[in-house]
Amino acid sequence: MAAEPQSVPPGAVITAIDGQHAEVTLSGDVSAVLLRDLEAQLADPHLRKADHWVLNLSGATRIDLACAYALLRAVTEHSGATAVRGGRRAVLRTLRHAGLDKATVIEVGGTRQGSVIHSLRIGRHSTR
Repeated sequence: MAAEPQSVPPGAVITAIDGQHAEVTLSGDVSAVLLRDLEAQLADPHLRKADHWVLNLSGATRIDLACAYALLRAVTEHSGATAVRGGRRAVLRTLRHAGLDKATVIEVGGTRQGSVIHSLRIGRHSTR
């Protein structure tokens, strides 16, 4: 009997680096069930202090429109630079539908649309 493909557990992880850079990594099916947790993660004080944000969506298989709007709210309230990296076509389509492409740089297929944001990654730290 063939093994079932393993699904990626849904969630958001914030990696903060020296107060200047932060990376929010979304994975799995980011649905409305996760909305409150996502909003809480995006309101984290360490994230708010970072000048540069990267939203890493390479592990996201789907994103609910409500969660896309939560990202949009967080990005528009953030005073620094942001960029979206990775993401399946359907995920990026939902982000564009929410208007996130008007508020941040979306990097598609290795090409950048807008300014370049540099991100350094160190160990993952959950805010919980």
